[in-house]
Amino acid sequence: MLPLKMKRVAVHVLSEDAPLAALVLAECAAFNPESASVLQEELPEFPGERYRDLYRSAQSYLDRILAHCSLPMSPLPPQAIRHVQESALAETEDWLQQVWAKCSECQEGMRRIEEEQKHIDQLLTTLEKFQALDIDLELLQRGKTFLDMRLGTVPVDNLKRLEEALRLAGFLLTPFLLLGNTAQVIAAGHTGKASEIDAVLQAAGWRTLEIPPEFKDRPEKVREQLLRRREQVVEENATQCRTLETTRQEFKDRLIAAGHTLSLAAPLAELGESLRGRGALTLISGWVPVREMARLEEGLQRRMPRRFVLDARDPLPQEHGLVPSALRNPRILDSFNALVRNYGVPRYGEFDPTVLFALSFVAMFGMMFGDVGHGAVIAIGGLLLKRKIKIFSVFVVAIGLSSMLFGALYGSVFGYEELLHPLWMAPLSDPNRMLTLALYWGIGFILVATALTIRNRLVEGHVLEALFDGKGLAGMLFYLGVLFGAGHWVSQSRFGLLETLLIVVPLGAILGYKWHENKIPMGEKILVVFIEG
Repeated sequence: MLPLKMKRVAVHVLSEDAPLAALVLAECAAFNPESASVLQEELPEFPGERYRDLYRSAQSYLDRILAHCSLPMSPLPPQAIRHVQESALAETEDWLQQVWAKCSECQEGMRRIEEEQKHIDQLLTTLEKFQALDIDLELLQRGKTFLDMRLGTVPVDNLKRLEEALRLAGFLLTPFLLLGNTAQVIAAGHTGKASEIDAVLQAAGWRTLEIPPEFKDRPEKVREQLLRRREQVVEENATQCRTLETTRQEFKDRLIAAGHTLSLAAPLAELGESLRGRGALTLISGWVPVREMARLEEGLQRRMPRRFVLDARDPLPQEHGLVPSALRNPRILDSFNALVRNYGVPRYGEFDPTVLFALSFVAMFGMMFGDVGHGAVIAIGGLLLKRKIKIFSVFVVAIGLSSMLFGALYGSVFGYEELLHPLWMAPLSDPNRMLTLALYWGIGFILVATALTIRNRLVEGHVLEALFDGKGLAGMLFYLGVLFGAGHWVSQSRFGLLETLLIVVPLGAILGYKWHENKIPMGEKILVVFIEG
C-alpha cells in the first residue's frame, strides 16, 4: 500500500559510452530520469543536446513517411539491441529527410489530383443545369455591344408577370429548365436599359446564374471535354498510386531499419537534462526502485564492464517532493487504480489508498444497492462487455457481486422482499437500525481518512501539522469529542465538564496552531484562524 522505496542514482560514464548506458537504463524499465540541477556548475554541458535534436527531427520525418506510405512498423528484434552513435543517427536523419522530400512531392501531387477530380465532378454537376441549352455557352459569358443577354433563375409563380414586364421593355424571356418551383431562364434585349431591367428582375426574385469559365462550347461538347479530362486525372492518380507503391517497396526494408535505429536511439534522446557532462565525462542521474538496483547494476556490468561508476543514495528529506511515486498493485485492481488516479497520485512515502478505496467502494455500493437480481444483471453485464470496457470489467463485476451479497442479506430480489428469506434483515423492517449502521460507517470512514492524513504528514516530517492541524490528530480528537458530547446529550440529556473539555481542548489546539502559522496582519489573522480553524 506504499510506493516503492527509491534510490537516487548517478551513472558516470565516458561520453562515447552514453548511448549504451542509456540503452541499459531503458532495458531496466525502472529508471526515471531527473535533471541534475545541483551539478550545473561542475557539469555545465549537455552532451546529448544535438543527439536529441537529430532524434526528434528523424522521428518526425519517419512518422510522416509511415503515415504517407501506410507502412506498419515491426517490433524490434531482441537480438538487435545495440547502441546508436551520433554519426549513425545523423546519417539516418539525413536519409529520412531525402525520402520525405520524395514522399511529400508525391503527396502534393495526389492532393492536387484529388482536388482537380472534385472540381471536374462539380463542373459536371453544374453542367446539368445548362444541358437544355443548344448554344455555345461562351457566347453567354461575353458582353455584347448591342445585345443585353442575362441568365438566371426566377420563381415559377413570377414567370408570367416577368415575361409581360420584360416584353414591355423590349426584352424576350425564354425558360429552358424547370426545377421544382424555380425556372431557369434567358432574358435578352437591346442594351441601354440596364437600370430599368435590373429593377424589374429584382422585383421578380431574379437570381443570376453564373456560367463557369471552363464552359466554352455547347453543353454536349463541354461534357465530352470534362469526361476526357476526368479520365486523364484518373490515370494520373493511378500513376501516383503506382509511384507510391514503388516507393513503399523500394524503401520498406530500410524504413523498418531506420525505425529500429530510432527505437534504439530513443533512450538517450529522451534523457533530456538528466544527461550532463564536461569534456569526455557524462553523468546520467535519476531515480530507481530499491528492488531494481541489483538488476540495473548487473545490466551495466554485463554491457559495459568496468566502464562506469554507479552512485546510489536514499532521498534527502528536501527531495521527497521530487521523488517519483512508483505504485505496484495487483492487476485485478487496475480499474480501481485508474479511478484513484482521477483524484491524484500519492506522493513518495504517502499511503496508496487504492486497496482501501476498492474495499470501501465495493462494500458501500452493495450496502446501498443490495439486490440479488439487480446485482446479477450488473455482474453479467460486466462479463459480457469485457472487451469494450476492458479493465473496468473487474470493477463492474465486483460491485455486482457485492450487490448480490447484500441482496441475500436483505432478502431482496428485483425489489421484491418476500421472495427470499433475508440472511440478516430486511432494510425496511428496522430503518432506524440501518441509519445507525450507515452513521457508524461514515464515522469510521472519516476517522480512517484522517488517520492516513496524519501518517502522511509524519512521513513528510510535518510533525506540528500532523498533531495540531484541523485535519490532524487535534482535528480527529475534536471530531470524536463532538460525537461523544452529542451522544451523551441525545441519550442522557447531559452535557457536562468532560464533554466540554473533549471539545474545547482540541479546538483550542487547532486555533492556536493556525494563529502561530499565519504571519499576517491582526485583523486578517483573526478572520483566517476562525474560518480555517
